[in-house]
Amino acid sequence: MVQSSVRARTWVRAQQRPRSVLYLCSPIGLGHARRDLAIARELRRHHPDVRIDWLTQHPVTKVLEDAGEKVHPASTWLANESAHVEEESGEHDLHAFQAIRRMDEILVNNFMVFNDVVEDRYYDLVVADEAWDVDYFLHENPELKRFGFAWLTDFVGWLPMPDGGEPEERLAADYNAEMLEQRQRYRRLRDRSIFVGNPDDIVDDEFGPGLPKIRDWTEQNFDFAGYITGFEPPDEEERARLRSNLGYQEDDRLCLVTVGGSGVGASLLRRVLDAVPRARRLVPELHFLVVCGPRIDPRSLPSRRGVKVRGYLPELYRHLAACDLAVVQGGLTTCMELTANRKPFLYIPLQNHFEQNLHVRHRLDRYGAGRCLTYAEARDPDALAEAIAKEVRREVDYRPVETDGAARAAAMLAELF
Repeated sequence: MVQSSVRARTWVRAQQRPRSVLYLCSPIGLGHARRDLAIARELRRHHPDVRIDWLTQHPVTKVLEDAGEKVHPASTWLANESAHVEEESGEHDLHAFQAIRRMDEILVNNFMVFNDVVEDRYYDLVVADEAWDVDYFLHENPELKRFGFAWLTDFVGWLPMPDGGEPEERLAADYNAEMLEQRQRYRRLRDRSIFVGNPDDIVDDEFGPGLPKIRDWTEQNFDFAGYITGFEPPDEEERARLRSNLGYQEDDRLCLVTVGGSGVGASLLRRVLDAVPRARRLVPELHFLVVCGPRIDPRSLPSRRGVKVRGYLPELYRHLAACDLAVVQGGLTTCMELTANRKPFLYIPLQNHFEQNLHVRHRLDRYGAGRCLTYAEARDPDALAEAIAKEVRREVDYRPVETDGAARAAAMLAELF
């Protein structure tokens, strides 16, 4: 006779349970990790005794572990979304909407992991920062909700790209219509929907033919935290001290090149390196720091005079504050950190990436921040070098970025438990 082992469980009265939060952080890039850590720090000001478990994937787990946070062991069971995105990408090209459509198996797997975690342990609150799988499948199975649930995002609305033609227009509108129907039917499912930004940061498009305006609907259904940087921009004296501490000379002109936390940006790094010799002839005092991030091997890039290549930098925002110019992809977090630090920058959105080309560009235009180049322009080393030489000398006049976004978001979450 085979004896089955039964796991012992101890029931604890509700009033004696410690406050606990399960934090879901999108692993596509590192921008979510920066803002979520800032929110977590502020949340602990409201509830010093709160336990926060993080359910997420590499490369976010690296950032969290470096920060001393507790990554839930079930994170190792998650199917990696960053790897899928990298497989879907081409040369500085990522059809983000289609990539999301083709990751159903990953999303189902990861929701089932989440469901096992919340069945195994009681949580007062689940915070989902663009955890699309959990939000979608909870709306499809609302009886599974047994916790407070808060949704965070920095964009609303799937938007078709021109290359997708009429079929993509129909598909994007269908995805949006399904989301609107879910929210109308199960409004009780989200206890809070928080937009990371302000109403004017939202595009003025419609969700689709016959559907509401995206901005109008979002204003009616979301609370607004303002943008979340997670840091106070340094003044000139602090910046000079920061440059010295990081090893930069007073007369150096530093161009920082970074493509975020995924492996999609390797092509852009190579294009910038092709432009370095010409750029340094135009601006002899110019030096480059190329940051590969956690998923690109620095050894895979060619060496150039006047260039330092680094892998993952845990405090990249400090280097962004110290630089004189940046060349980046079109990710929102890096672009907004440069905006907050009032730095000139060139940004080259991934081709066919609707969020970078439409949502992010709309927001940056509102701030008057950055100069957008197409990848076709960036592929010409002479044109890219001339753009770098011009921008490094530019005086900027951006709209200020608020610094209390994390505190505002945390206050909204703290009310839920």
